[in-house]
Amino acid sequence: MNNIKIDSHNHSQNLIFGKKTELYFAILCGTFLVIGFGIEKLADLPFTISLINYLIAYLFGGYFLTIEAYKKIIKAGFDIDFLMIAAAIGAAYIGSWTEGALLLFLFSLGHALEHYAMNKAKKSIEALSDLSPKKALIKKGNQIIEIPIEDLKIGDIIVVKPNTKIAADGVILSGNSSINQAPITGESMPVDKTAIASTKNLPEFKHINKKHIVFTGTINGDNNIEVRVLKLSQDSTVARLIKMVSEVETQKSPTQRLTKKFEKWYVPIVIIVVTLLCFAYLIIDESFNQSLYRAITVLVAASPCALAISTPSAVLSGIARAAQKGVLIKGGKALEDLGSISTIAFDKTGTLTEGKPKLTHVIALNNFEEKEFLQIVLEVESLSNHPLAKAIAKDIKKLHNLSFKGIAKNMEAIQGKGISALYNNTNAFIGNLKLLQDKEIEVKDTIKTKMETLLENGNTVMLVAFKKEVIGIISVMDTPRETAANTLKKLKSIGIKRMIMLTGDHQNVGNAIAKQIGLTEAKGNLLPEDKVSAIKNLMTTDGKIAMVGDGVNDAPAMALSTVSIAMGAAGSDVALETADVALMSDKIENLPFVIGLSRASKKIIKENIFISLGVVAILVPVTILGLTNIGVAVLFHEGSTVVVVLNALRLLAYRED
Repeated sequence: MNNIKIDSHNHSQNLIFGKKTELYFAILCGTFLVIGFGIEKLADLPFTISLINYLIAYLFGGYFLTIEAYKKIIKAGFDIDFLMIAAAIGAAYIGSWTEGALLLFLFSLGHALEHYAMNKAKKSIEALSDLSPKKALIKKGNQIIEIPIEDLKIGDIIVVKPNTKIAADGVILSGNSSINQAPITGESMPVDKTAIASTKNLPEFKHINKKHIVFTGTINGDNNIEVRVLKLSQDSTVARLIKMVSEVETQKSPTQRLTKKFEKWYVPIVIIVVTLLCFAYLIIDESFNQSLYRAITVLVAASPCALAISTPSAVLSGIARAAQKGVLIKGGKALEDLGSISTIAFDKTGTLTEGKPKLTHVIALNNFEEKEFLQIVLEVESLSNHPLAKAIAKDIKKLHNLSFKGIAKNMEAIQGKGISALYNNTNAFIGNLKLLQDKEIEVKDTIKTKMETLLENGNTVMLVAFKKEVIGIISVMDTPRETAANTLKKLKSIGIKRMIMLTGDHQNVGNAIAKQIGLTEAKGNLLPEDKVSAIKNLMTTDGKIAMVGDGVNDAPAMALSTVSIAMGAAGSDVALETADVALMSDKIENLPFVIGLSRASKKIIKENIFISLGVVAILVPVTILGLTNIGVAVLFHEGSTVVVVLNALRLLAYRED
């Protein structure tokens, strides 16, 4: 993982002043410009002394620009750097050394600020590469040995001391602790983690209960823990995260692609126009030097420097701010698209709901005592391995303070209907209406009515029969996340008009959840291919659609959507690979933040383009008509570059309203 580097754009890292070389060169350019100008205007000295200072200013101001221009020219390309170098040389040719040096000073300073903006935006992301410790304490028999993390193997057991960084993704074998997961998931509070009960038949990393797993680079709390390594350092969650973020710039936003196309045609046109203006003296009454001066001024005014940096600086700042909150946005396209979304489709299980069934209703019937009724249910359900049975047994113990006594026996699962067992040597049945009808147990209409009411409210309902009589009803339900309703309310307040649940559950279940948490609508009884059809229909009617899920079960529908958003992506390779936006924590409440950030980014991109093109649109006609000089053109031109950079950096301080 430590071999993964993020391209920082900083081509001066290995030079005399390290990362700040470009900035210092710009400052030195400005310093010699001021000295030369001061000597020329205030001191009674030969112009040669001023000229020497201007030449030194040219050297420092033009160094990096010349390198960049040369790289493009040898590839038969002309860009903004070439235009600026040409303008500075032209200014020197006509004797406007001050203006030429001022141009190079402001342009090189703009370049330095551009790189500063890029580096600052990436700082929080680059810091991830330093999260992983360089060494790990590995347990070998009774010995504990320190080794480089690159030498760790899957299955090794590492010892993590209190308040130290965890060296590998793995499962806790012994010890309990609170883990600071903020670097990976953005969670502000430490998360309690416990040792797994058994490593026999251990499932894949992504399927292990999250309370037992730890991630590379997260920080242990106050207790010793022992962790079995389940991922090599280069495959760890943090390593994959760094690699993906390092590639975000290859995924250009629509605006970036448009401006690149614009620049490709614009720069040659500017060169042609400026060349023609050099010969204006043949048509109008002015000298060649006056025509050349006008052409150089137009060259400065027409260079789209601010336009070139306006979008990438905003995109990168937005992506970096999201990363600070534990949200991975894969490139400018996802960032811009998310900012224009007004319709969101949600998976239900594990996204809007807890993903775990909970006991919701216990109704004793026919004067049967509730405690005894619950004891029968507990004894019978405890014999089953079915997820619903486990949930019912667990909640009865927890909510009603009962314990398993081992009274029931001979449990039998009846496919699609329920289960039966002997309780005190008497038949007990728990299941649906069909099960009791098969056993010829009467179910009164009043009981059926109660069942229907619970079903309509989204519950999974089971009848309980004992001694050939219905003694009660129990129901379970995958309950909404505590934060779901408030999250949807926030989404509505920021302009999300349609919020639709797509679920494989019964329509009644979908309707009940939708009503509880404030969804616009719910579509139930959907197979995976039905969800794909639903997304297609939504895209036809609503245009751009975001789909929120776990990145695994709903992969086809998510892949079709405009922007796919994966919940709880930390540790899930599939979610990290397939989603456009990955919420590293399992917190749906981060969704309004990331959509708000995307909208703020889109707004700033528009502002930057308006500023950059607006300045060019005003300056070019004014300079062609000869109504301003090169100094004013330089100040306005480079001033707009500084403004768009500072405007983009505002995203690093974005806060959800």
